[in-house]
Amino acid sequence: METAAWWEILLGGLMAALVILWFRPGLKAAIERSRTAKKDWPAVLIPLGLVLLFVLLLIQMVRG
Repeated sequence: METAAWWEILLGGLMAALVILWFRPGLKAAIERSRTAKKDWPAVLIPLGLVLLFVLLLIQMVRG
């Protein structure tokens, strides 16, 4: 696979900057809503811990 030409890199960077500018108002509003939202860490950590335990169980079943 050959490397990208300078104009392709420049065009990709310009497109990324335009996408960031396009989504900026929505991102600012989402960040503001998240700052004022109620913090509910157990709702995130409990399912994450259960998934982690399930993955570890699957790994142990494959090894044994």
